[in-house]
Order: sequence, then structure tokens, then C-alpha cells
Amino acid sequence: MFPDLKPKPELSKSDKKQGLSMVIWDGLATQAMVTLTGGIFLVAFALELGASNTVIGLLAAIPPLAELLQVPSVYIIRKVRNRRLITVTASTAARLVWLLIAAIPFLFGTESGVWVLVGAMLCYSTISSISHCSWNSWMHDLVPQQKIGAFFSRRMGMSTALAIPLSVAAALFVDTWKVNPGGEVVAYALLFFGGCIAGLIGVIFLARTPEPELGEDQKPDFGEVLKEPFADKNFRNLLIFLGSWNFAINLAAPFFTVYMLQRIGLDISWVIALAVMSQIVSIIFFRVWGEVADLFSHKSVLQLSGPIFILAIIAWTFTTLPDPYILTVPILIVIHILIGLSTAGVTLSTNYIGLKLAPKGKGTAYLMASSIMTYLAAGVAPILGGVFVDFFASREVALTITFSDPSGVLILRPLDFQHWDFFFFFAFLIGLYSLHRLSFVREEGEEKKRVVVHELLTEVRREMRNLSTAGGLRMMVSPPVSEYLKPPKKEKRRRKPVWEEEGEQTI
Repeated sequence: MFPDLKPKPELSKSDKKQGLSMVIWDGLATQAMVTLTGGIFLVAFALELGASNTVIGLLAAIPPLAELLQVPSVYIIRKVRNRRLITVTASTAARLVWLLIAAIPFLFGTESGVWVLVGAMLCYSTISSISHCSWNSWMHDLVPQQKIGAFFSRRMGMSTALAIPLSVAAALFVDTWKVNPGGEVVAYALLFFGGCIAGLIGVIFLARTPEPELGEDQKPDFGEVLKEPFADKNFRNLLIFLGSWNFAINLAAPFFTVYMLQRIGLDISWVIALAVMSQIVSIIFFRVWGEVADLFSHKSVLQLSGPIFILAIIAWTFTTLPDPYILTVPILIVIHILIGLSTAGVTLSTNYIGLKLAPKGKGTAYLMASSIMTYLAAGVAPILGGVFVDFFASREVALTITFSDPSGVLILRPLDFQHWDFFFFFAFLIGLYSLHRLSFVREEGEEKKRVVVHELLTEVRREMRNLSTAGGLRMMVSPPVSEYLKPPKKEKRRRKPVWEEEGEQTI
């Protein structure tokens, strides 16, 4: 079934075209696995088993903390020097773990099932981290550097387009099983089994993706491998930004589903609907952010999408005052629109700014360093959130405005922080600090924000022409805003899909 997994000294044009196409298909299969096994469905499955807030935080922390194993993975890559073999082997072993998770409702009780789930997620994440390190280094040498933004934005956009109908179908599938006692847990188990099959199909595409030989000629000792990226001043600034940003996001984001299910009291169908809406917005903006990233820089994208994301986080505190009220659902809709818009840019740029700043031939070490900072912060944050959530459950900070006249008393509470609201507020503050640290990062192609905003508006106008004939929508991003910005005019041409190009660059 699998071809020869040895790397090639040089890739032909047909090899490059095939490789980029296989990366796209792998992305679709992997997205199907992630949609069926992660996110809302995994959290809901854990809650059905009786998981506490601490366990939810632990489940959110395991994957990023396990990624710290990318440190010894760099040593394995340098020794084996066959990234495709490492990726295929580790991915196969990791994805088979979902068979055990799918069997939990049939083999274990609810109490013991929770800890079997935690243990299985630990095994899955630990093995996956090895494949992630080798895959990142592999892609660094396979995808043309000047096309990274466009290629991965298309890949992510296509994957998200698949995730939308798949998540809706999965939610409907769960609803059909809810009518039977214990049926919801069984439905989640069947979803996990389907996700396992999709993941194994993705491994087949990975095995058919050609690999160029590892270009690192020098073989310093392990300490030197770790030291070099941290000695690079510009890359060190990037590491500080990635660490603080991921801590801020993961202090709050892992608990969004729990918040909607338990605090607001939404049904799982509502939660899925909001997630789908957010994904639709992401699809629209993946291409927009990708074009801006390639024309300017990933840092420019982060300077625009980052503030939108942290504003969406602080907006969660206004969904209850202190209980759900008439504006709760409208605010949730706005929040998910903003999250979808900003996540497209944040995800694209935080994932691949490290790829762009890493020197050619040293991608493994530099990407490993960014992974250490990113995953350490992303792992510690939800653990702290899960541990201290019960402490803040009995705390409250409120601002009350009282107006009285002879006819009566009017009491307004424009601010009321309880329970999860504290984490949203802390995440907002740390997010502001991380955006400040981003200003110290230097990336080739970065422009002043007003120039980038103009290009963003240009891309949005183009997308709106494709999506709607309503002139009013186009006028929303027309002058006077674009007239005020007045950037230098740049000639642009339409790009072919990266996997169809003629491979002008030697990889």
C-alpha cells in the first residue's frame, strides 16, 4: 500500500506537484478526524462521562504539553534523517488510539471511563507530537517559501469547508441517539471510530508525499540545537510573543464550550450552530488573510487579526449580567463572527511565521524552539484555569448604577464578573501584552498598518463581489475609509493554485 519512504536528493516538477496535492488531501482527511474527535464533541463526551472542570482543563492541556516531546524528536530526525518515515509511523500509531477511546462506553463505567479517556489522550498526544515535529520540518523544505501563506491558507480554507457540513451531520447524528438512555455517549463513541478511520486515510496520503533530503549538513550536539534559536534576537522576540499569546488564548478558549453548555444552558445543537457560523466566516477570510500575508507579512496579519480576537474574548463577559438575558444570543453570534474572522488570520500567521523566519536548512531546530514556547504556554494555561475555576466560582466583582426618583428606583449592572468571567478578563489583559511584544518582531515585507488595512479592504471588496450582488455591502468597505488611507498602489496578479505551478524554485 505504501511506496518507498526514502527521501530524494532532488524533487522533480512532477514530484513537487504531487507532493503539494497530497498535502492538501492529507489536510482534508486530518480535518475530518479532528472534526469528529476533538473540540465540542470531545468536551461534551467528557461531560457526559462526569468530568469535572479540572479534568476538562487537563484534557485541554495534554495535547500542547505532549508537544514538548518535539525536543527529543529533533534528535530523532537528525539521526534517522527520514521525516516521512517518522511521520507516517507515528501518525498511524497515534490515530489507532482512538479505537480505545471509542470503546470506553462499552468497556468501562462512567467514573473509570473519565480516567481512561485522560490516559488515552495522553498516549495519543505523546505519539502525535513526534509526527508533528517531523511534519513541520518536512513542509518547511517542501513548500516554496514565498508561497507558504497562499498555500496553507487554501489548505486551511478547504479543510474548514469540509468541517462545516461534517460537524452539522455529526450533530444531527448525536441528536438521533439522544432519545435513548445513554445513547448520546454511544453516539460520541461512534463519531470517534469514524474519526479514526479518516485519520488512517490521511496517513496514506502522507506516505505518498515525496520528501526532499534533509538539508542540514552540520550536526551539533543537542545543547547547541536548543541554544541557536534562542540566541537569534529577532526569533527570541517571536518566541516571547508566541508564549504570551498562547497563554492568553488557552486560559479562556478551552472552556468556551463548557461555558455555553453549563453557564448559559445552550443545547449542543446551538453550540454546533455557532461553531459552524464561525467556520463559515473563517472560510471567507482564509483567502483574504493569505493574500495579505504573502503581499506584506504574517506579522501584519497578526497586528490586525490579533486585536479582533482578544476583543471577542472580553465580549464573553457581557453574555451574562449576571444571568442570561435578551442580548445573550445576539452577543454570542457577534462573538463567533469575530472569532471566525480573526481566527483565520491568527491561526495562519502564528503557525507559519516561524516557518518564514527560520533560516533555510535550520527549520527543524527553529520550529522546535517555537513549539516549546507555544505548547508550554498553551499547556499550563488550561491547567491553571481548571484548578482555579472553582475558587472564582464563589467570587464576584460588580459595578452597580442606581438611579432613584419619586416614582421608583432603577438599578443597572453594566459590569458583573463571576466565575468564568475572570478568566476571560485575564486572557484579555495578557493578550494586550502579547500584541505589544509582537511589535518587537521584524519580518521581511512588513508594512505600516494603514497600508495593510487598505490591502485588506481591497481583498474584502473582491470577496464581496464574489459572494453578493448587494451594492450596499460593497459600500461598507469603500471610501471615505479607503480614501483616507491612501497607500501606494501595487499591481497584483491572480495566482494559480500552488500545486499547479511550474515549480520555478528549487526546493
